[in-house]
Amino acid sequence: MRCDLHVHTKASGRITTPFIRHFCNESYNEAQEVYDRCKRLGMSIVTLTDHDSIDAAETLRSRPDFFLSEEVTCTTPSGTEVHIGVYGITERDHAEIQKRRSDFISLLMYLTERRIFFSVNHVFSGLTGHRKVEDFAWFSSYAPAFETRNGQMWSRANFEAEKFARVHAKIGIAGSDSHTLAGVALTYTEVPGARTVEEFFAGLRARRGRIHGNHGNLGKITCDVFRVTAAMLCEKPWALSLMPLAVLLPAITLGHWMNEIRFCEKWAKLVNAGESAPRRLWDLDANFREA
Repeated sequence: MRCDLHVHTKASGRITTPFIRHFCNESYNEAQEVYDRCKRLGMSIVTLTDHDSIDAAETLRSRPDFFLSEEVTCTTPSGTEVHIGVYGITERDHAEIQKRRSDFISLLMYLTERRIFFSVNHVFSGLTGHRKVEDFAWFSSYAPAFETRNGQMWSRANFEAEKFARVHAKIGIAGSDSHTLAGVALTYTEVPGARTVEEFFAGLRARRGRIHGNHGNLGKITCDVFRVTAAMLCEKPWALSLMPLAVLLPAITLGHWMNEIRFCEKWAKLVNAGESAPRRLWDLDANFREA
């Protein structure tokens, strides 16, 4: 059984980039289009992981092979932000999760009590801003799973996430993190022998999951930025007046990519230096400080 565990639709809302956030969405994917592509490319079950939203799921609720999920923007005890993938939830879960997302500990308690499977997504990416060393201690202490292959991330960042998961005995999952249809279902998680959503997650918990598919690269990110821009122009023709700025897009994506490389190299060196015993929150070395 296969599933792309990280995919976005227009319900993910506005992009967070300054200025652009006033008129451009994170994604222009329609839920039905995502579902159709997943099935066409061999996904046995389908989910959507929009940012703090389950609105796009309405059109797919009747599908027996669809389950509800979301990507939660959560505030850690250190004050930084992290994206948490939560899977197989209900509407009531969503409402409670959104109440608790500004408090990582409170969210953690709820997910644990409800036995909701969750993962820390793109561990070695700077997408959510700066990171502090204690964040990695929280992740390694309490998160059951890490996203070890993200279809938009640099391959090195994925390899470092895989190493971090292995050293800390975490479950690895994979998803495309695609904001355009082009990447949907090209990176995915497989659980051999599973026949239902429940068996799929039972298999993940039993560490029978396998990750497959593509990593990200600069060319892929740049193409996706142009696709999102084209979709925005179709929805908002007045934005054509901004077309001259499109020549800046490759430079913007290059800057983003270089920042991702710097972020990964910095934190991999600090927290992934060797195949050491798991570093937990309760034995965090006082001398192991933020760079």
